[in-house]
Amino acid sequence: MGSEDIRADTKDRSPGSPTAGQCHCGAERGAADVHPRGAPSFVYVMGQVDFRFPNPGVEQELAQSMSRTDTTRMTDREALSEVLNRPENRYLARQLCYVLTIQGVDTYVLLPRDPSDIGLLAEAVRPAHQATAIDVVIGVRGGDAPPGLCPGLALPVVSVDQIYSADVSDLLSAIERPASMDVEQFDRSSEDLLRSVMRVSGNVGATDEDRCLNFLMGRYSTIYRKAFERSMEDYSLTSIDVRPSRVSGRRRIMNVIFTFSSRTTDDVEKYFVPVDATFQFLYRTGGYMRYYDQG
Repeated sequence: MGSEDIRADTKDRSPGSPTAGQCHCGAERGAADVHPRGAPSFVYVMGQVDFRFPNPGVEQELAQSMSRTDTTRMTDREALSEVLNRPENRYLARQLCYVLTIQGVDTYVLLPRDPSDIGLLAEAVRPAHQATAIDVVIGVRGGDAPPGLCPGLALPVVSVDQIYSADVSDLLSAIERPASMDVEQFDRSSEDLLRSVMRVSGNVGATDEDRCLNFLMGRYSTIYRKAFERSMEDYSLTSIDVRPSRVSGRRRIMNVIFTFSSRTTDDVEKYFVPVDATFQFLYRTGGYMRYYDQG
């Protein structure tokens, strides 16, 4: 994610207050086989990619592969990631069941749309569990996983086209420290801000509103920088709202609106970023601008 490319119903979300069985993941068949007929349901969702063993046989096969690999000084998780991402073990990567969790809850079973893209999922399995890790999954949502696909997980299936991975530190790096602020104060303030913004996370990224907000949170660092600037002027980010634009025409343009409230007065300021949600891959149709409620 670049510095400029670093979730929400139509109701306001309030991150703060002014005062305060076997899974052949892309092996013999692709994820499209489990999609219902009809128009695609696009997904743009933030969470963490992990995996499950579909059966003891796969687990033991992976353990045998690890025993043939030099994993000296590696943790179990590091060794697993090392083995899983070796080209000669790609057959094992296709056997695992990949899952996207959102705030610790299993939400989607992930399959690559193109079986050759199984590496996208295998590479997203980190060598260590990281609470600050962020995975952005872009794909198409299908029906629930059929029995036998991933035993014990009756979850919707997402056919994955792309995965972007980052860390909270990547988002914080978009915020420039004011010369008058010491490092400790800056780190504390910026992390508090990020937690406030990320508190709106938790959606499954399947509606236009959710997709647009997730897109900005993962790919547009300006929202973090501007929110930090307002906090330095004694304003709190009090809500994030997503509404259809009145100038959409035949396109589905959504305005993502950030509301800031003064901590000392009744003053309220709103800013917005327009996002086109017509297609699977979203894009901004404008920059970060002042928003005025329509009468």
